[in-house]
Amino acid sequence: MRLLNDVLTELTAQHADAPAVGDAGGVLTYRELGDSAADFGTAADEWWRSGVPRGAGAPAEGRVRAGIHASNSAAYVVAYAGLLRAGMVPLLLDPALGAAELAVIATDCGIDLFVSDRPLPAGLPVTATTRIGDMRLTALPAAPDRPALLDTTEVCRFTSGSTGSPRCIEFSGTAVLAAARAWREATEMSAGERVLCFAGLFNGLAFNTSLLASFLAGAALWVPSGLPSSGHVARFLRQVEPTRLTGFPALYESLLRREQPVPELAGLRSALSSAAPLSAGTAAELRRRHGLAVNDYYGVAEAGPLTYDPDPAPGRGLGYPLPGVEFAFGTQAHGATAVRVRSGSMGSRYLNAPGLLESRLDADGFYLTGDEGLIDEGRLVLRGRAGKGVNIGGRKIDPAEVQQALGRCGASDALVLTTVKKNGDPMLAALVTGTAGVTEEELRARCLGLLAPYKVPERIFAVPRLPRGGAGKPRLGAAEALLTDLLRAPRDEQASGRTSAPAEPS
Repeated sequence: MRLLNDVLTELTAQHADAPAVGDAGGVLTYRELGDSAADFGTAADEWWRSGVPRGAGAPAEGRVRAGIHASNSAAYVVAYAGLLRAGMVPLLLDPALGAAELAVIATDCGIDLFVSDRPLPAGLPVTATTRIGDMRLTALPAAPDRPALLDTTEVCRFTSGSTGSPRCIEFSGTAVLAAARAWREATEMSAGERVLCFAGLFNGLAFNTSLLASFLAGAALWVPSGLPSSGHVARFLRQVEPTRLTGFPALYESLLRREQPVPELAGLRSALSSAAPLSAGTAAELRRRHGLAVNDYYGVAEAGPLTYDPDPAPGRGLGYPLPGVEFAFGTQAHGATAVRVRSGSMGSRYLNAPGLLESRLDADGFYLTGDEGLIDEGRLVLRGRAGKGVNIGGRKIDPAEVQQALGRCGASDALVLTTVKKNGDPMLAALVTGTAGVTEEELRARCLGLLAPYKVPERIFAVPRLPRGGAGKPRLGAAEALLTDLLRAPRDEQASGRTSAPAEPS
């Protein structure tokens, strides 16, 4: 199917001379975006068909699977549209993923090539490379036993990996288009608007609210790369004068650290946050200092964008259901407040975990989200995650509570994990940052002043940074591997801090 390519081709012709996508390097009109995407798609297809060495056993399934491993930029959007133009299937990857994670995904999902804005991490098998504009194309060895894509699949995105290895969600073009149409309708997005998006395009927050939705409206999408420091954000606010701002909580927290006023915020029609809840204190202070009302958009990777509130306020929920979205609550197995949802933008299945997504659908097609909540005065209100506690010695412990306590004890960031000791007993452990000069024993002593003894991690390791993805969510697999390495290291090496977390790309 080629629905998304057909839609984008029509839109680039319809809005030809209007600005379409911009970054620090400049702006492309819709016509220029369409022409550049056509050139990219033609070049990628010709290179692939020119006899790229793949090794023995080339896969029979014909559609090429191209993993995009890049930061936000106009070139990213050109590559995405170009791959669709070439009939390839883009798989949108978090650029924070390292070599080991990319290797697993490439094997499990049968990726043929990577499109990247940087050299790929060392250690991946490579058979051929080329450049098209600002992007590198890297071919991988053939994977003859890879799982087949559904005939309707046009794009794949991944879960965050915060609950294990990222799962590859297959989306039909119909589902992607439904998400964009629902968002445009609910938010009344219109031509001439300027959307400034700091969330990674691989993430549902950006993909569902700021990519195709902007183009459907004839709006201009700005996709700067780099960390959303207050200075970086302020520069683009001045340059773009956006009507909409999209980002993760770190963006809004950085604005509060800025002493100078940010008058450009007054021109915003909408400000979106997601991936982790924006704290009530941050939301209230943004409103007090800048008159900025931030919408804590709610979406689920497997089900698309789900809510929006045109008049958000702290403590008033996550907004009203989007057109075509239905919520239901409670199951016999998961309790009366388990959130279930059905939408026109739902993923089809997990490519690399057959049957798992389907197992979370009930007979009526409602997806069990894992959240707990209710509808209050028309708005969705969440009450937490189902089964969020961990069990240590028969006692349930909420990791979020322990992480908050570690923050009060001086940690700037913390992640609480469970592991197994040599005798087979479960153990609570933590990775923390920002505790220079404080010993593990001192941290545990401080925690004992805030928590019951059974809630205090048995081991606490200070690391330079926590493994997090581009959306700020923990990369649980990488964190567990780091914890394993730390536990195996000699005690004197652990105490000296010579073991460090994996570096994140800039």
